[in-house]
Amino acid sequence: MANIGIIGAGSWGTALAWLLSNNGSRVTVWSVIEEEIQMLKEGREQKDKLPGVILPADMEFTTDLASAVDGKDMLVLAVPSPYTRSTAAKMAPYVKSGQKIINVAKGIEESTLMTLSEIIEEEIPQAETAVLSGPSHAEEVGKGIPTTIVVGAKNRQTAEFLQNLFMSPVFRVYISSDVMGIEIGAALKNVVALAAGMADGLGYGDNTKAALITRGIAEIARLGISMGGRIETFYGLTGIGDLIVTCASMHSRNRRAGILIGKGASMEEAMKEVKMVVEGVYSAKAGYALSQKYGVSMPIVEQVNRILFEGMPASDAVKELMLRDKKVENIDLRQLYQNSVEIPW
Repeated sequence: MANIGIIGAGSWGTALAWLLSNNGSRVTVWSVIEEEIQMLKEGREQKDKLPGVILPADMEFTTDLASAVDGKDMLVLAVPSPYTRSTAAKMAPYVKSGQKIINVAKGIEESTLMTLSEIIEEEIPQAETAVLSGPSHAEEVGKGIPTTIVVGAKNRQTAEFLQNLFMSPVFRVYISSDVMGIEIGAALKNVVALAAGMADGLGYGDNTKAALITRGIAEIARLGISMGGRIETFYGLTGIGDLIVTCASMHSRNRRAGILIGKGASMEEAMKEVKMVVEGVYSAKAGYALSQKYGVSMPIVEQVNRILFEGMPASDAVKELMLRDKKVENIDLRQLYQNSVEIPW
């Protein structure tokens, strides 16, 4: 039995706490919000963000970060991406050398263009960092609905250790060494999901959604491979798999926010209505900045930025996308593999 600390008591942290506890681990959940911890202690339920998922009686809840971190075999960092750096900095004094931290949030830091695992490695260099990503809504994981996901780590032993902790009859876990590819796919699929929601809000149909998903993954793959990711990652669970579920499901806060924007709401109004952190808003500027840095064409990401931050009507952005210069659909995949890295394990 492993001793695990969940850092963050939102919907995803709570769902993973439920899963890991059911797998036989001893789980402690931390939140900085006193009222949230009190609610979990009293009702064993995250009523605001994951209603209906009852947590085991032996699960512990705390606002004391030191006790949530100290002596744990694994830490699950489950705070929203804008708070990854500040939370990691607060954790750092309590993390022992070699202690495993698996990040489950999705995003890119706008000010530095760093991935979340890079942030954790910078703030907590003594830890061993990994990531968990894939098509996995917390609302379904918390109900035991079959889900498949990927653990990414630089060290194979670490990946297999984490795979064993998370694996269950309803939660199948694959492993990968492509941490960069996993994180770029995870962050930028939220930006494309905003676009898919906008198309829904405008009243467009399945043809438009399919176009956004397929051209969206092409954009994400171009950037990810330029940054050192592997092409197969973007056509797997953490790439196209996660993109499909985020663009198609009403569980997706990014799609829901996009629908509101497509109907005429501002970015601020949409985020207030969704009542949760809309990760795609925070990743949009970073994604566009990375496309400029690496010289990669990302027209969907560019138009989402114009809608969010320049006030462009979503309907005008669609016209811009449709009337761009004529293109061929695919380039020679061998060109992409030239930039890809060897599999280290």
